[in-house]
Amino acid sequence: MEPVLILILMAAIVVVFLVASTVRIVPQARRYNVERFGRFRRTLQPGLNFVLPVADRINTKLDVREQVYSSEPKPVITEDNLVVNIDTVLYYQVTDPRAAAYEVADYLQAIDQLTVTTLRNVIGSMDLEGTLTSREVINAQLRAVLDDATGKWGIRVNRVEIKAIDPPHTIKEAMEKQMRAERDKRAAILHAEGERQAKILTAEGTKQKDILEAQGAQQAMILRADGEAKAVERVFQAVHRNNADPKILAYKYLETLPHLAKSDNNTFWVIPGELTEAVRTVTGAFGDRSAMGLTDHARAEATTAGTDSLDAAAAVDEATKQAAAAVNDAKAEAEAASTPTVPSRGLTSGD
Repeated sequence: MEPVLILILMAAIVVVFLVASTVRIVPQARRYNVERFGRFRRTLQPGLNFVLPVADRINTKLDVREQVYSSEPKPVITEDNLVVNIDTVLYYQVTDPRAAAYEVADYLQAIDQLTVTTLRNVIGSMDLEGTLTSREVINAQLRAVLDDATGKWGIRVNRVEIKAIDPPHTIKEAMEKQMRAERDKRAAILHAEGERQAKILTAEGTKQKDILEAQGAQQAMILRADGEAKAVERVFQAVHRNNADPKILAYKYLETLPHLAKSDNNTFWVIPGELTEAVRTVTGAFGDRSAMGLTDHARAEATTAGTDSLDAAAAVDEATKQAAAAVNDAKAEAEAASTPTVPSRGLTSGD
């Protein structure tokens, strides 16, 4: 009885082992390559799968999610014979598990070496400045080469990025000096431009100020001249409207002479020739007024005795003296009010 139980127990164990070897559960985003007697049979998809025990076996297990691979810095020589260390980052994804397992032995190493050789070919045709400023161009060329080469390996390269470009230490110092000089140059240019703009704006402001002041002075002179012209016109109209006596005009002429002599800008002045005629007119006026001021009895006696000529002569002499005194006073006030730059010429009332 005991041997039978042992046989049954052994048969159960074998059945459990066979069942366990037959069932394969594949996780999500995983792919299993199955070989049957050493030959690729199929790729197991995520979920519950069945295989033949003993005949089938799992060769490779691949992750089909997007992977990130960061390579070590690699020395690369530029066109101007400078050695730079370039560090790259690779984003790839397994699209064909069979090709990834059987077309290449180690796809990561193959991608890494292909990246290095492509970098050396691309950067070898660029100088240092072009290498530092053309990362997008380098990335595009790397991706094109890697896509063409890794397609048959069942790998799709999604992105290739240059993480760092490290030039030699001496080149870094030279670049820093160059950048510092460029910044100083830009600062000096901006400062000079600011001063230039400030001077231009100041000059324009001064120009506008002078123009406005000149226009204001011009308008003031025009308005003043218009006012004086209107005043002269009104005086002229009033004189002609009222038919002024020439004796009054001669008297106003003599009255204006002292005001002309009081001007600060006059260093010398000339007595016009019309002064004698004006004095005669005023003298005649004084003669008439003295004759009018006599009493009827005196006028009768003067008429009979012929003394009217003597009174007129005295009036003429008195008016002449007063006119000469007024002229001399005006001349003295003018000489005292201003410092003469040209020696004044002594004139008499008879000039």
